[in-house]
Amino acid sequence: MKEIGGYFQFEELIKNEYYKDLIALNSARNALLYILKARNIKTLYLPFYLCDSIKDMLTRYNYTFEFYNIDIDFLPIFEKELLTDEYIYIVNYFGFHEQEKITFLKEKYQNIILDNTQAFFQTPLPDVDTIYCLRKFFGVPDGSYLSTNSLLTENLEIDSSKDRMRHLLGRYEGKASDYYKDFIENEDNFKKVPLRKMSKLTHNILGAIDYKNICKIRNNNYNYLKEKLDKFNKIETKDINGPFAYPFYIENGLEIKKELSKMKIYVPTLWPNVIEDMPANSVEYNYSANILPLPCDQRYDLEDMELIFNRIKTYL
Repeated sequence: MKEIGGYFQFEELIKNEYYKDLIALNSARNALLYILKARNIKTLYLPFYLCDSIKDMLTRYNYTFEFYNIDIDFLPIFEKELLTDEYIYIVNYFGFHEQEKITFLKEKYQNIILDNTQAFFQTPLPDVDTIYCLRKFFGVPDGSYLSTNSLLTENLEIDSSKDRMRHLLGRYEGKASDYYKDFIENEDNFKKVPLRKMSKLTHNILGAIDYKNICKIRNNNYNYLKEKLDKFNKIETKDINGPFAYPFYIENGLEIKKELSKMKIYVPTLWPNVIEDMPANSVEYNYSANILPLPCDQRYDLEDMELIFNRIKTYL
């Protein structure tokens, strides 16, 4: 029976999600699993420059996969003609692959899956399977959007997010360092979470986000860093709408990240497994070790960007 009366639950917020018409799932890796099942894909070609969560998921579900290299422009070095059940997984690193480039890649390879984990505000193209990860852009416990015209027939359960909120609420009212362990535990738990629909709680939070303002703030912060750092940057950056981060390539990036962390400026490594697996003279190793994805998101303003620049200026 329906419960009536008693204490209140979390309030229903406005329902204004950014991608209302896409398939809403519980994680990006499960969005990939959805496509693999729906399209009956047997083999997936992955870039070496990628976190190992995708590889681990494919291994768990007994999919065949192989790796390919990327060039200095983050594009695939890959000339194989794909069979019907073979697809290439293309990552839109930092949102640098504009729509024209994606159209070119689609025409070249046909069977592509686009990872827009770092390009939330870049809308999907027709007939291009596209994955979005929400935790990379917003303070939500989980969630992914998927754009595809191939639908699964199996009935998916709705996920539950109530036990994934501790690190989010903790950082909201406290310090990130006090809840970092909870964050790591939450990330690790995604390895075991089955394919499900997005939770009611995540839907609720996403419906109340001010996307227009967030995009504006990200643009302003990114453009400040771009203006200050582009002349020192060893990679060519692009104008991005709603950027993930400002990618600053500098030698000795790993050491600089350690020094920045002592000043409470936390810059992630994308991705540590690449440094372990790839030769030191490879593009992938150098990008993983030396690209600093400088935070420029909606939590910060231009004063914060000036602080980041002043801290990095000593290494230039």
